[in-house]
Amino acid sequence: VRLVETGGGLVQAGGSLRLSCAASGLTFAVADMGWFRQAPGKERELVAEIRWSGGSIYYLHSVRGRFTISRDNAKNTIYLQMNSLAPEDTAVYYCVAKSSYVQKYDYWGQGTQVTVSS
Repeated sequence: VRLVETGGGLVQAGGSLRLSCAASGLTFAVADMGWFRQAPGKERELVAEIRWSGGSIYYLHSVRGRFTISRDNAKNTIYLQMNSLAPEDTAVYYCVAKSSYVQKYDYWGQGTQVTVSS
């Protein structure tokens, strides 16, 4: 399984970024997908996830209303649209995947840095 994230970078507070994650080596249409992030000195946290059907979506409370996760099964790709970015969103963002019948995310991308300046 390979997950490749793109779209990170440096943005000013209030700006937007869109992360993409292209997946290969798995049956994408039945995979739950998500985004974790980890800031320096902080624990890793699940930011958003979207179930294989697209019918169930979770957001971390602090990003609700600002971030939107979506998936395109035809392109084996998920996206994270991030609006109204704040310095506290600065972190390495990781794309993750798992089979729908397991609990733990067992496939991880290499991560992409998102830096929000104040």
